[in-house]
Amino acid sequence: MHNEWLKRHGTTAVQILVVAGVYYGGAQLGLLQELVRGQVTPLWPPTGIALTALLLLGPRIWPGIALGAFLVNVSLGPSLLVVLAIVAGNTLGPVVSYRLLGRAGFRVQMDRLRDAVALVCLGALTGMLVSATVGSGVLVLSGALTAGDFWPTWAVWWTGDAMGVLVITPVLLLLSSARWPPRARVSPYRWAEAALLASCTLAVMLLAVSSSVNLLFLVSPCLIWAAFRFERAGAAPCALLVSTVAIIAAAEQSGPFAHHDLFTNMVTLQAFNGVTALTALLLAAVVTERRNTHREIQRVCAQLAEAVSRLDADTAVGQWPPPRKKKPDDGGGT
Repeated sequence: MHNEWLKRHGTTAVQILVVAGVYYGGAQLGLLQELVRGQVTPLWPPTGIALTALLLLGPRIWPGIALGAFLVNVSLGPSLLVVLAIVAGNTLGPVVSYRLLGRAGFRVQMDRLRDAVALVCLGALTGMLVSATVGSGVLVLSGALTAGDFWPTWAVWWTGDAMGVLVITPVLLLLSSARWPPRARVSPYRWAEAALLASCTLAVMLLAVSSSVNLLFLVSPCLIWAAFRFERAGAAPCALLVSTVAIIAAAEQSGPFAHHDLFTNMVTLQAFNGVTALTALLLAAVVTERRNTHREIQRVCAQLAEAVSRLDADTAVGQWPPPRKKKPDDGGGT
């Protein structure tokens, strides 16, 4: 029993350390695109990483989220007390999202429309209110921000955390369910179509961010293509690719993000990323749910046909309805 206890808790400890390390790595990537005080970014990957870890491993790994958040913020916060408060908010936000998704019956396969809606409304938009409010409020109370900067900082913090959930979580959940080699043989034409989709998506985005005219909407057909042909396996990576290119362009103030102030670029970028993620997730969920419903109907029809065939086999002549029995001749006559 003692060995089992050590094995179980040892596994949990390793998972906590891995989550902390991945959280820290994701934060370093996110801080490359900082907008406010080096702590608020247009897309904050650690929120997506934290929520994914909770969904896959359970609430017992929350110390890993807290540890990762502490390692990230300890060199950024004005004081240890402020850092601890921000860490509490960054930990509590994903935990609240996890609890809300659990109440809604969320499934990590995201094969239903309700799963996508729950991730958007509960996991991203609602749960991330906690981290944004705590973080921005603590910075104002500590004097690191003025009271007038609270709402702009809060808006960027909230949308950045929400985008992390919308863009990063679906990709990580997809990777967690991936198997290599695939269980079913994938046609070479399928691989070729996937490569063509990725190439077209990247080419369209590079064209859109290199033109002074706002052509970001041109990527919409690629997202529709990804959702209809590859469902979540294509929609989630495409949304991540599109958002990444848009964030880089906004940071460099190129294309449609040139010659605008920070607030305008932030609104444009977050609106585009939000619409991109919503379109990809919801459309892919609808297509997957329709496919599953069609398969269920086929399964029920096959079971019904099998039941009818068994019923036919039980009849004497294998016909339905069975033939009527002839009445016996009463032998009468004249």
